[in-house]
Amino acid sequence: MHLQGKHALITGGGTGIGLGIARELAAHGARVTICGRRAGPLEDAAKTTAGLFPLVMDVSDEVSVRDGFAKAVDARGPIAIHVANAGIAEGRSLRKTDLAFWRRMMGINLDGAFLTIREALETMSGLDWGRVIAVSSMAGLKGLRGAPAYSASKHAMIGLIRSLAADYAGRPLTFNALCPGYVETEIVDRNVVSIRDRAGVTDEEALAMMVGANPHKRLVTVAEVAEAAMFLCGPNSGSMNGQAIAIAGGEL
Repeated sequence: MHLQGKHALITGGGTGIGLGIARELAAHGARVTICGRRAGPLEDAAKTTAGLFPLVMDVSDEVSVRDGFAKAVDARGPIAIHVANAGIAEGRSLRKTDLAFWRRMMGINLDGAFLTIREALETMSGLDWGRVIAVSSMAGLKGLRGAPAYSASKHAMIGLIRSLAADYAGRPLTFNALCPGYVETEIVDRNVVSIRDRAGVTDEEALAMMVGANPHKRLVTVAEVAEAAMFLCGPNSGSMNGQAIAIAGGEL
């Protein structure tokens, strides 16, 4: 229970990876504010797991982010752990990418990380311990075929994290990124439909394409990503800083 009493705020915390990390942190004593645009999933998660507190917030809206962080801090104190997890994953070739699609991808994935990390740092300024974790992707390390906008947003998240690690080196804060491969979440379910429709394959064939992209030939579990986040918040994690940690079954 080494996180007892520490306040964590997780965006995209009502489902998938965000919820998995939230539950792991709460199990170690943290008070966890889970954020998202839909109240329903957040409230359902809070009902089933002690230590989770729902907060509706749109990470692409600066006013919503500022108001949301203010409410969370007023209710549970300064934020010691921030997980910038909210994001969308959609594929589209560059020639078919219009400016609206590009800006939506950057607005949620990149602007959302920028806005929420900036607010988190304001509350961490007086603390003697803090952790910032961005959930990027293997697409942030090597690029994802057929998804240049998504890959660009995830590469930029890693650049942001590395720059902050350099800026705050020597202080009691660390900044790291998690880079999962294909994870067993609702996003994979939606991608099955997208790949099926674009490639003219069956649902089973579409799923097999994603499973086959992970070298260990299975989907990464939410628990595996959550455990990696937990390590970065653990008692011996202070020297892990500015890293982009691949969680993809051996993909290089």
